[in-house]
Amino acid sequence: MTTTPAASSQVSFEVETTVPTSHGTFRMRAYRDTVTGADHVAIIASDPTGLPPADDALVRVHSECLTGEAFGSLKCECGPQLDAALDTIRDHGGVVVYLRGHEGRGIGLVNKLRAYRLQEDGLDTLDANLALGLPADARDYGAAADVLRDLGLARVRLLSNNPEKRRQLGQHGIEVTELVPLVVGVGAFNEGYLDTKRDRMGHELPGHLGSDD
Repeated sequence: MTTTPAASSQVSFEVETTVPTSHGTFRMRAYRDTVTGADHVAIIASDPTGLPPADDALVRVHSECLTGEAFGSLKCECGPQLDAALDTIRDHGGVVVYLRGHEGRGIGLVNKLRAYRLQEDGLDTLDANLALGLPADARDYGAAADVLRDLGLARVRLLSNNPEKRRQLGQHGIEVTELVPLVVGVGAFNEGYLDTKRDRMGHELPGHLGSDD
């Protein structure tokens, strides 16, 4: 692919390469965020001809989560979500847009751990952020929309439970034709976190998330 973002794009394309992973072999396109300075990556599964994914491709817009992905934290479902998304695009085609700088829904690693500390005192994930004087969710998906545009994708099926992603992508000119549920990684340490996502933040999650065991 040799596409070039529009002059008004928030991202600048830097490099494309092929990377074998434990989930399969993907094309990876790296972008520099001209607003935040963060690096983002589009992880692309394509057919053997190397063609880009078709319009209405399955897309996961995934926020960086060091604690869940690298440290294996059980307080969120981010690690299992990333694994499941990569397996899904490997099997069915599509793209995972990995957004750096989104740790803790955009508040950063240190503040995320501060919020965890407040949760030990009984606050839920939303109230902990607010108690720190921080927004419940500080993430912006403008860069993700520009990455998708660079890939030639104006209409997508979004692998997500979060209608706010759908709203923001639409606001930035990407039509989301369907929210495809991604409910994985549920456990005893994050049931309350997921309940808050559903009941207070509008995520489309089942009413019963616990184990029947």
